[in-house]
Amino acid sequence: MSGFLGAVVSDSLLENRIPQVELRNLESQFHLARNQLGRVTLADLSAVMLQLKNFNELFTEQEVKAILSESDLSMDQEIDYESFLQAYINIYEVAQTKSGGQKFTGATSFLKTSTTTFTQSEKAFYVSHINSYLGDDLFLMDFLPLDPSTSALFDLAKDGVLLCKLINMAVPGTIDERAINTKRILNHLEKTENHTLCLNSAKAIGCSVLNISTQDLAEARPHLVLGLISQIVKMQLLADLDFHRTPQLLELVEEDQYMEEFSCLAPEEILLKWMNFQLKKAGYEKEVTNFSSDLKDGMAYAHLLNVLAPEHSTTATLEAKSPAERAKLVLEQAEKLQCKKCVTPKDILQGLTNLNLAFLANLFHNRNGLSQENAKHSFAEMITDDSETSREERCFRMWINSLGVDTHVNNLFEDIRNGWVILEVLDKVAPQSVNWRKATKPPIKMPFRKIENCNQVIDIGEKLNFSLVSVDGSDIVQGNKKLILAYLWQLMRFSILKLIKNLRSHSQTKEITDSDIINWANNKVKRSGRTHQIESFKDKSLSDGIFFLELLSAVEPRVVNWALITTGENDEDKKSNATYIISVARKLGCSVFLLPEDIIEVKQKMILTLLASIMYWSLNQRGRARPSSKEFESDTQTASLVYEDSDCDNNRIDNASGEMQESEEPYKRMLKEQH
Repeated sequence: MSGFLGAVVSDSLLENRIPQVELRNLESQFHLARNQLGRVTLADLSAVMLQLKNFNELFTEQEVKAILSESDLSMDQEIDYESFLQAYINIYEVAQTKSGGQKFTGATSFLKTSTTTFTQSEKAFYVSHINSYLGDDLFLMDFLPLDPSTSALFDLAKDGVLLCKLINMAVPGTIDERAINTKRILNHLEKTENHTLCLNSAKAIGCSVLNISTQDLAEARPHLVLGLISQIVKMQLLADLDFHRTPQLLELVEEDQYMEEFSCLAPEEILLKWMNFQLKKAGYEKEVTNFSSDLKDGMAYAHLLNVLAPEHSTTATLEAKSPAERAKLVLEQAEKLQCKKCVTPKDILQGLTNLNLAFLANLFHNRNGLSQENAKHSFAEMITDDSETSREERCFRMWINSLGVDTHVNNLFEDIRNGWVILEVLDKVAPQSVNWRKATKPPIKMPFRKIENCNQVIDIGEKLNFSLVSVDGSDIVQGNKKLILAYLWQLMRFSILKLIKNLRSHSQTKEITDSDIINWANNKVKRSGRTHQIESFKDKSLSDGIFFLELLSAVEPRVVNWALITTGENDEDKKSNATYIISVARKLGCSVFLLPEDIIEVKQKMILTLLASIMYWSLNQRGRARPSSKEFESDTQTASLVYEDSDCDNNRIDNASGEMQESEEPYKRMLKEQH
């Protein structure tokens, strides 16, 4: 069955408390323990738990056993995955209490303790936005306009089509709409595929979906559906707050500020900076620092509109007797600029953040008041990155943000220069590898503290067998793009291959290599009755996309519609196939961050991530289908076929990809050294 990449949990209470990214990590750890031990009992969990979330900093093994013994299960009883999750939650809650309710060192808080609520005004705005932008959609036009006073929005969201269309509205071309199931009546599997496609695509454009599952969307849980819609709409509204789309933003860069510093700002921060820039022209002395309390009295809006539209300038708004009257006049003045109605006077008075942000973003879109003179020329001189570097930066940035680390990355090369974000990522993909006592959390004023963080990043990479010849922490601090990309690529690769490794049977001691992935894919395609084969991740035959489609069809025969496939003989056909491949992979359940151009140009790093993600999904589906470790071992022979069905030397590095052989042994040795 197709599903959002993560663990399938039948107990809704467990699923509601743990985000999908954590479920996926925990499932991987459980499989690893079961593969190593054959069967996992409650007594075995004390050692397993001490390897997770830095519990070892708070508990001894005896203390963990004491917590586990409070369960109704006997200590020698074999446990399943959901019992493992429940035990984990129990220990986590004790850890939180023991640490005074604060996050213990190196851990990321993940249990869902609260939910975001939305007002009726916010819901009405999102409905209005959907009606306005998707009203002409051939599929949705029969269901629109929606009535904001009813549950029509949630009813329409249940099949996943609306959410997929919204993503394409925000970032055009993200989803190949040929991959969306758009029959009038969809079965459960088809709806799940749409929601899986939606969540993986949302993650790929920068949305946070850690707390959202396909089940949440299928049941149209209001706060989660609105939470996702709000992120997507916000992304669309703030799209212009980007130097590539609006070069005039250079005018906001202060004389004593480096361009790199400004480029690190999130779009909403740039929007506030723009507002304060315009307010300064109007002589407004207060600085607006948020989209809520600072805007409640309407004075900032009144001054802003007078600056942006001097032809409609009036003192009446400033002299209004009450904030309510002023808010009403502000909106009347904004209508003259053809701004979409995002807020009501009451919304301004209440300081509704999402709606104020939407209102300001619309003002910026319609009348930003920035100078056009020489902006494009200056911007052209500033651009030095090639397209490949930009694509890799985007891929790693989206991947990091999808992991659920506390720090959101807006600009990869700038945001990781203090080392902290990479340490957070390392803690996610190689738990307990980071010595948090020797790390300094931002803001970091002393340069040597940044170097200390980055030196630890390099040390951990060396212990994980990364290729880091003549690289030290100062290279990261200085923002060496080539070396940063090389490090992050090895880290991403380690993460992917570790997940695959954890799914394999405990009798398989050989490590996963690049060659193994290629041979697994070739064998899968061959056994499905097709003839395409590849030699490496840079095999030029991959450019037409046919091999990927045959592989996807081999792991899930019903997922590819061959009537939509082209021969891939020209650039247009290759682009069509590549776009479809990415959407089908995401629809299947693969979390991938590459672009169609990466397939067309056969970028070997991105090719590896795509093939490895498909391999992981395929093996993971087999693993879920078996209730016992014995069955799991017998059915994972698919993985061992890469050794049995080929003449390749399994210790060889695939020279075409230029990457090192993957091994967890250095990681295990490192943990032993630390303890």
